[in-house]
Amino acid sequence: MSETFISVDVEASGPIPGEYSLLSIGACAAYEPSRAFACLVKPISTNADPKALEVTGLQLKELMVTGLTPEAAMEAFAKWVEEVSVGSVPVFVGLNAAFDWSFVNYYFHKFYGRNPFGFAALDIKSLFMGAQGCSWRDTRSSKIKRTLSATSEGTHDALEDAQYQAELFRLIRTGIGALDPV
Repeated sequence: MSETFISVDVEASGPIPGEYSLLSIGACAAYEPSRAFACLVKPISTNADPKALEVTGLQLKELMVTGLTPEAAMEAFAKWVEEVSVGSVPVFVGLNAAFDWSFVNYYFHKFYGRNPFGFAALDIKSLFMGAQGCSWRDTRSSKIKRTLSATSEGTHDALEDAQYQAELFRLIRTGIGALDPV
């Protein structure tokens, strides 16, 4: 069965799901980044790391009014994943996938009942490290961008970051001779 690589980025109020909130989701088909999804999410608690909020520019009080409920956000995201990957297996792709995956997986299971990505994620940092034979510290997005001559930038806007990550993913796969991109 074919695979659809979906680049996902999230912004959160802190380091772990459950105690901190998922605040925004951005996603795009890695090989068709204009096929995109984005939403803001109502916080599930008032816990917040001030540095995390500073980086995102998001405010918990504002998101309580403008964000989707976690249930509505995850239902909308699941429907989009299923639409963009119809007839194929959706593959979650993230830059530092461990972080983004932890929030997405937690929220899908808690608020939607299942995760349409299954139980695994593909990490761009690890893919780059394997392709380049470099050290872990050389997998920072700024070094990957420079090495691959990427044209986009990370901005801490979830959708823009997902599209940036998609570019990095495509460049890495092209460099290692990947076949049949979906």
